Amino acid sequence: MSISAKSIRFDDASMWVELSDGRILGVPLAWFPRLLFASPEQRERVEIARMGLHWAALDEDISIAGLLAGRGDQTRWGRQKRAEAAAKARRKSA
Repeated sequence: MSISAKSIRFDDASMWVELSDGRILGVPLAWFPRLLFASPEQRERVEIARMGLHWAALDEDISIAGLLAGRGDQTRWGRQKRAEAAAKARRKSA
């Protein structure tokens, strides 16, 4: 059985993905800096495919398998931006 995304929504800090098996995954936007720094309109322009999620204008692809495994953006740029966002959040809460 292949699990796929049925729908996706966002709040200020998270992406929520409803899966075909009924689960709903809540994922921090900080895991995906391109989505974190995107406008709400850009985030809404997602293509839901059998194996994952695609944002053409943002050059972002997220696999459902990666989400289920707890993996965020694995690119060097993504790791750097996640670290910057985490540092900013720590400074803000201090």
